[in-house]
Amino acid sequence: MHLTNISLLLVVIFATNTITSDCPTGDKSDDTKSCGCSTSRDQKTVSHQYSKDANEPLEVVEDFSRTNDMIIVEGGSYTMGTNKPVFVADMENPARKVNVNKFYLDVHEVSNNEFGLFVADTKYVTEAESFGNSFAPEFFLSKETKDKITQAVGAAPWWLPVEGADWRHPEGPDSDIEERGDHPVIHVSWNDAVAYCKWAGKRLPTEAEWEKACRAGKEDRLFPWGNKWKPSDKFYANTWNGVFPEKNTKEDGWAGTNPVTDFPASKLGHKNMIGNVWEWTEDWWTGGPGGENVDKVKKGGSFMCHIDHCYRYRCAARSQNTPDSSAYNLGFRCASDSLPDYLQ
Repeated sequence: MHLTNISLLLVVIFATNTITSDCPTGDKSDDTKSCGCSTSRDQKTVSHQYSKDANEPLEVVEDFSRTNDMIIVEGGSYTMGTNKPVFVADMENPARKVNVNKFYLDVHEVSNNEFGLFVADTKYVTEAESFGNSFAPEFFLSKETKDKITQAVGAAPWWLPVEGADWRHPEGPDSDIEERGDHPVIHVSWNDAVAYCKWAGKRLPTEAEWEKACRAGKEDRLFPWGNKWKPSDKFYANTWNGVFPEKNTKEDGWAGTNPVTDFPASKLGHKNMIGNVWEWTEDWWTGGPGGENVDKVKKGGSFMCHIDHCYRYRCAARSQNTPDSSAYNLGFRCASDSLPDYLQ
């Protein structure tokens, strides 16, 4: 795993279970719902149980440059949250001092290539594959795929449940990731992310750790680089350009996800901390009905975020999904208390 280039063995996995509930539900605001699906699939089958019987292997060998490197984030106190919340219901406020121990964080979001190594080694079946479908926005789907869909999310009709959508087939069975090996893996649940990080000798970052890395030493700033969205008229992250959801002008170079190596790194050296894809964190979202733990916190916003829609591509912003949720704009990166031996 320490080599710069490595041969990737992809194993194609087919699953037949189907989702049992639409997405989303609950008393969240319409804007919160539109940032991603969060309804629990409520199935007994769990993705972190590896099933060789579910696998029908197809060997594909591909060389790629590894993007599993990590950078240290020094410990100490910093101001988490904000006293100027955009979404009060998200509990972005108040600004408060928190202390974080030293930790390491992946420079990049986990890519399809990196996730493929994990699947090839473990025969892992993601929850989207197990349930048989996942959510994707209609504007990225083929006409043939859309013609087969009869449901939509009421509060966000561009989100459609797509049969056969998973990390290898982001837009459904008629799609692939052949040209997107270096893009972030998507359609992965929190459970999937935990399984990958454990395999890699890592873990998911806490929300406090993630936000400390995002802020990159800056206090009371919106983005990792400051408050101005385009310093020197240059894009530093991938979000929706144009009018959401009617038109994406791709001014930042991308309509969907971008390679995990694109866009400038933060002062600490991390890339795509905001935009591109939402990122899972370890923490439970608090404040649910009755105070029970239902959702996990996700951070960073995604390429589907726009200032007039889901303005959550800010370090202080947060949202949530159930641990078994998966979607077209949801990925992750890993953290660790110490640098794994194979990276030293």
